[in-house]
Amino acid sequence: MPYKRFSIRPDTIELVRQAEETIQPLFAGLDFSREANSLKILQAMQEAKLSDAHFHWYTGYAYDDPGREVIERIYARVFEAEDALVRPAIASGTHAITLMLSGILRPGDMMLSITGTPYDTLLSVIGTTKKNGSTLIELGITYGEIQLSEDGRFQTDLIREGLALKPKMIYLQRSQGYSFRPTFSLEELAEIVQLIKSESPETIIALDNCYGEFTQAYEPTAVGVDILAGSLIKNPGGGLALSGGYIVGRRDLIELCSHKLTSPGLGKEVGGTFGFTRQLLQGLFFAPTVVENALKSAILTAEVMTRLGYEVFPKVDAERDDIIQAIRLGSAEKVIAYCEEVQKASPVDAFVTPIPWPMPGYDDEVIMAAGTFIQGASIELSADSPMREPYVVYVQGALLYEQGKLALMKAVDRLKALDVV
Repeated sequence: MPYKRFSIRPDTIELVRQAEETIQPLFAGLDFSREANSLKILQAMQEAKLSDAHFHWYTGYAYDDPGREVIERIYARVFEAEDALVRPAIASGTHAITLMLSGILRPGDMMLSITGTPYDTLLSVIGTTKKNGSTLIELGITYGEIQLSEDGRFQTDLIREGLALKPKMIYLQRSQGYSFRPTFSLEELAEIVQLIKSESPETIIALDNCYGEFTQAYEPTAVGVDILAGSLIKNPGGGLALSGGYIVGRRDLIELCSHKLTSPGLGKEVGGTFGFTRQLLQGLFFAPTVVENALKSAILTAEVMTRLGYEVFPKVDAERDDIIQAIRLGSAEKVIAYCEEVQKASPVDAFVTPIPWPMPGYDDEVIMAAGTFIQGASIELSADSPMREPYVVYVQGALLYEQGKLALMKAVDRLKALDVV
């Protein structure tokens, strides 16, 4: 076994081998989404007449930058949306979501989250935890939340009550973030979209799509979501995007967001891609295959950790609507040990020891293992956790399934050495 070169215990290798045999049918089930998305992306590039000329640099204002224009046409087509804003200057998923929210919401508007409390970094954008002079609440936006049910489902009765208030925006977070719940399916999303449209047709449906791209054969915009945002150093960048974020959706809403990105009157018409178009589009081309590798790694992790007695979300055979695998480890010691072994299984900075630290945008200290080629790229294998109860580690990504498998083996060995399995 090639994993012996990493001094993996024989009983751990056998445990993982048996787990792989069990989950082969689940692996086969991922092929349809990969194939459908790969062909959809290929067709979008062909229809846009993608050419080598689109990969050249434009400087200054970058008026009529053909690379910028073609990548936004391709993203709109892939996501079945009217328009797109795809820029390397968008620094993160949080930045893209902030542009989406601040571009649309105005003083006096109401934003209602129906998937509970958003991801930690959004709290300082909305203003529920602290004031910084620029939060939505401080700018006059009314904010409310409706929690998911205990089993992670939409609470339709409460949502109907919220819709009676005619909120300007309904906000949804596709992935579980730092919660411990199942990710809702696109079928569930389609049902709740229909409810919102019937009860309050003018309400805008906005969604955080981070970690969910290409896990299914279609995206939330295909079932009626008006606008969504995500990061290019997650799924759609395919491990090649050096930076960037995207927003796709209704043309009028994309125009409003573009005013926040540049300025009113300029919008999408300025801002160069500075030679990044090739990497962004090649990454998109590879993305469905990379996402499949990440999903396979997540399924294997869920199977092995379940066999060892740990609670996981999603469950092994659950439908996968994002690439995140959450494992309830139950103690800070286990979380730190798991993250250290993921770091040791990385191609970059494998010699570095991750430690919990006060990461910008988070209220708790966070430990993050990410020996990645692109800093913070969570489509590459990473593991992180806020240092708080119930001590859940969140594992995501893997450009190569083999790396995800190695990291899992190393983590299992470490837990055994600590006598905590």
